[in-house]
Order: sequence, then structure tokens, then C-alpha cells
Amino acid sequence: MTERHVDDDVLPLCVDLDGTLIRSDLLLESALELLRRNPLLLFAFVPWALGGRAKLKREIARRACVDPVALPYDPRVVELVHGNADARAVVLCTAADKQLADKVAAHVGGFSGVMASDGARNLSGRNKATALVERYGERGFDYVGNERRDLHIWRHAHGAIVVNATATLPGRVSKDCEVLQVLSREPADWRVWIKALRVHQWLKNLLVLLPLLAAHLVFNGRAVGSAVAAFLIFSVCASGVYVLNDLLDLSADRRHPRKRERPFASGRLPLSAGCVAAPVLTLGAFAAAIALSPRFALVLLGYYVLTLAYSMWLKRIVMLDVVLLAALYTVRIIAGAAVIDTGLSFWLLAFSMFLFLSLAMLKRYAELRVMRNDGAGRVRGRGYGVDDLVLVQSLGGASGYLSVLVLALYINSTASEALYRHPQVLWLLCPLLLYWISRVWVVAHRDAMNDDPVIFALVDPVSRVLLVLAAAIVFGAV
Repeated sequence: MTERHVDDDVLPLCVDLDGTLIRSDLLLESALELLRRNPLLLFAFVPWALGGRAKLKREIARRACVDPVALPYDPRVVELVHGNADARAVVLCTAADKQLADKVAAHVGGFSGVMASDGARNLSGRNKATALVERYGERGFDYVGNERRDLHIWRHAHGAIVVNATATLPGRVSKDCEVLQVLSREPADWRVWIKALRVHQWLKNLLVLLPLLAAHLVFNGRAVGSAVAAFLIFSVCASGVYVLNDLLDLSADRRHPRKRERPFASGRLPLSAGCVAAPVLTLGAFAAAIALSPRFALVLLGYYVLTLAYSMWLKRIVMLDVVLLAALYTVRIIAGAAVIDTGLSFWLLAFSMFLFLSLAMLKRYAELRVMRNDGAGRVRGRGYGVDDLVLVQSLGGASGYLSVLVLALYINSTASEALYRHPQVLWLLCPLLLYWISRVWVVAHRDAMNDDPVIFALVDPVSRVLLVLAAAIVFGAV
């Protein structure tokens, strides 16, 4: 970017990038984007880093495809840049690699120049302060920053604009230079983390308790304790996967009308926090799983690997994605059976596969309807188009009705006679399930399915009533 000529008596405004202009970190953004495309590149990071931080940034920047349009900009800083552009030189001064910084500056506009890391020199902290003093002289510039590392720069600046910083940082800055403005930001609280961990999705993991109910072990204290512990461990592991998935899907989420508000995509939580949380949650869950039951830990490992494969590659393959979604629900049931050391029921597995395949199809069907209503032709990141609506609807409905058929065959088998004194009472479950499956598809057809179908089933009032009726029927059959 070419620099505009400005009068010598007008101080330039130097603006930081990471955490200031954008509510994110460009190095982590680009590294995560690379890992999403090829996880094996993680092993290349080590030799790059041995060549210095500037080399690491340059090697990642050369290969990354970060879209500057999708980054979470701080509108106050963007306004600050544009508001000063006509009066004085505004320079983007960042530790990010220049290849990426140039793209950001060109997109935002208003910058007269860019100072950034160049592959040999990491323009951060003291290095940035030295470069600014060399170019503009002592006290010859105003600086916009956000973190303690910027204190090295503010010691040589004429004025400071402190953005998105801790409550104590402006006071420390005022000891070195005049604080011209403070653009504070409300810190993320526990509710943001609850959203990032998707605690509401833990409801899905109640499926871990299903083998306990099916085996009639609800009054066995040891089995109940193990099943509840398995539910919590599974949930923590799932949250680790959700965080990792959000980190790897930043660009796609920012283009989605709802997902762009997720904590990491919106910049409400720093990417560095997510990079710590994901492995801590996962490793903690596996450590607890091994202590609880090695068999359960093995199933949990299978769930984790399958989920990663789905998130990174397989969700883009038509029909395989919905089969895998159904399998992931069924794995929860297998985990529940493993932890209480009870045999797997063929009937339960067959029933769950057909039922959850129907719900996975329902999820895709709802997404396709949204895309059609928005005038889009295809679901971004998926292999489906709006022309597939009728096919997905017919396959999903058929799969749901097949689950009812499996239930009917089970009721009429010797397996049900071994567990229930009055298995004929269970026939009442069939019309209930037929009604529920038909109803959820009607709800989706009317564009009222705004959440995951399994979560919808657990929070929908009608579904709750049907669940209570189903429980009463099962109790009557025992």
C-alpha cells in the first residue's frame, strides 16, 4: 500500500490490529484455517516456529486463505480510522504478517500505510516501538492498542487510545503518555462460556441413560451412579468438540445468519481461550472416562474420532452426513450400555438408527427450507441444494416410520416378553410415535423448526406431554 503525504506537524494515528481493529487474532485465525483444510500441517508449525515468530507468521500467511470481509471488526475502531483519515495519516501497525495486514487495510479503507511483520522481523512489543520511533520520532505519533504489551509503544507515543482493555490498563498507560480516549468493552461472563460450551446440547447426551432404563436398572444405585457420571463425562467431551468445531469453522459460521453470533465467531471470546479450553475439556473427559470404565472410554474415543471426521470432512458428503449423525446419536446409547456393563439390544440399536436418521434428515430439510426462503440455491459447506427438498423429506419420513415398525416388531417378540409382564400394553407407543414423527415433520414444513430436532423434542410442550404418556405406558407394561 502506498503512503499518502501528510504535513510534518500533524501526528499520525497508528492503529493495532489484533484485539483492536478486529476482535480476534489474525495469526490464530490463519493457523486454524490451515488446520481445518489440512490437520497434518500442525507438524509443520514446529520447524517454522524454530525459525522465529516472524517466519512462522509468514509461512502460515503464505498458505492461509483468510477472508478479511468475514473478520469480526470493532465498529468503533473502524469509525475512528475513517474519522481521522482525512485529517492525518492513519497507519495500520500490527504484529500480523504484512500479506494478511495489507488485505485487512484494503478492505477497511482509510489507511495511508501498513507496518507489519515481514517474515524476518516480528513487529510486536519493543520491536514495534523501535520501528515507530525510527519512522516518526519520539512522541511523534498517537497509538491505538489494547494490551499490556502495547505499554512498550505508549512509552514513546504522544497520545493513547485504549481499546478493549482490562480496567486497570488505562491507568498504567496514563503514567507514560496522555490517554486521549478509552473504548471499553464489557468482558465476557459465564453466560458467554455457557453458550460457547453449548450446555443446552447436553440434553442429547441423556441418551446415555437409555440403556439403564431399558434394562430396568433404575433402582440399582451403582448402575445409576455410573450412568450419571457417564452422562457428565460425555457432555464435557462433547463441549470440547463443540469448541474445536467452532474454532475450525469461523469463516463459515460468520456467513451464517445465526451462527455468526457464536462467541468465537463474533469475537466475544478470544480464540486463545478456545485453543486452551478445547484440549483441557477433552483430556479431562478422557481421564475421567478411563477411571470410570475402560470400555466406556473406548466408546467415547470412537465418538470423538467420528465427530472430528464428520466436522472436518464427512459432513460435506451427501447422505453420508445424515447417516453419521444418526450413528453419533446411537453411539451415545452404546456408551450407556458399556458403562453399566449390560448387553446391547439389537432392537434398541435398530430403532435408534432409523429414528435418528429421520431426525438428521429433518435437520437438513429445515436448513434447505431456510436456504430456499432466503433465495439461496445450496447449503454452504454441505452437498445439498434446494432441489433436494422433496427427496430429503420423503427419505426422512420413511425412516421415521420404519422406526415405528421396528418398535412394533420388538413388542411382538420374545425379547419384550422377557422384560415386561404386559408387553401388549406397549402397543400404545406405536400411535404416539407415529403422531410425534408426523407432527415434527409438519412443524418443519411450516418453517417452525428453528433448533436441532432432538433439542426441539426435549423442549417442545407437546413432545413433553407425549413423553410423559409414553413413560406411563411403559410403567403399565412392567
